Amino acid sequence: MLKAGIVGLPNVGKSTLFNAITRTRNAESANYPFCTIDPNIGVVTVPDARLEPLSKIAGTQTIIPAAIEFADIAGLVKGAAEGEGLGNKFLTHIRETDAIVQVVRCFEDGDIHHVSGSIDPIRDIETIFTELVLADLESATKRRDRIAKDAKRGDKEAQALTEILEKIIPHLDTGKPAILCELTDEERELAKELHLLTSKSTIFAANVKDDELADADNNPHVQKVRDYAKDHVGCETVVISAQIESELIDLDEAEANEFLNDLGVSESGIGQLIRAVYHLLGLRTYFTAGEKEVRAWTIHNGDTAPQAAGVIHTDFERGFIKAETVAYDALTECGSVAAARDAGKYRMEGKEYIVKDGDVMLFRFNV
Repeated sequence: MLKAGIVGLPNVGKSTLFNAITRTRNAESANYPFCTIDPNIGVVTVPDARLEPLSKIAGTQTIIPAAIEFADIAGLVKGAAEGEGLGNKFLTHIRETDAIVQVVRCFEDGDIHHVSGSIDPIRDIETIFTELVLADLESATKRRDRIAKDAKRGDKEAQALTEILEKIIPHLDTGKPAILCELTDEERELAKELHLLTSKSTIFAANVKDDELADADNNPHVQKVRDYAKDHVGCETVVISAQIESELIDLDEAEANEFLNDLGVSESGIGQLIRAVYHLLGLRTYFTAGEKEVRAWTIHNGDTAPQAAGVIHTDFERGFIKAETVAYDALTECGSVAAARDAGKYRMEGKEYIVKDGDVMLFRFNV
């Protein structure tokens, strides 16, 4: 299962957000740096409004959503690349994740200490990126020096990797993350074995106070984060209120909706954040729907029908024959499987078919 790491400076709301996402109170949250030492891990279900309509069509109350993994990682401070604070642990833990959720504090509160003494989200973001870039620069330089002899001897893989490093190292030296370095698709695939921290896809979670969520678009800190994310990283920003999410943990759905309505918002930021991270990881969903259950299955963007079948069981992929497929929108528009068949919305797809997000599938196989 792919993992997203929740990172940020100390006291920006990481552990509170992790507790809210996982609907637990496993991560200690307190008003002092390094409250989190070892990463807390939680499996999170992906909110998907398509599951309920499918369950009605299939005539089942059993719904199994997709899931991803989140890790709450220790707060980083300036100098982490040289081992300051919990720097070494932080860098090791983030290296083990597949994507990064960087929590950025976008609210003023004198009762909650900020490690830098003031609120400046862009400074905080750049502190994180600077430490990650410095760590990557050191790692990439050591790797280039280590494979230099093999490259001179004619080792093709070492030569190819050296050429990539000769592009990445000067890029990192300008302070830019590796993910923005111009590489061919083939080079980017080979560069994955470098395990660079700044090559990971990133999303920003702009953390605001509870009474600021409804009017977050007018929060100057939030706007700065959005502009920075767009101009410097090319990534998305999701506005959340870790404080609100923490209070929602112990409420049922009806109580939570009433609470949010009183605050003037229709949905908390958690669902949006989880869905955004799911897509950030390159994941997509297809469904199976029968009398026993309706289930969301996780695949990678670009997976073929046999690969999608293999997520259920390897025998399905090995013996794949055809996939009976209907788009979610077509099925729900028709209102029933029978009506969708009569309307010609079902189709048979073969081994080359690229599964689309929202496909409802039934596999035919023979082992």
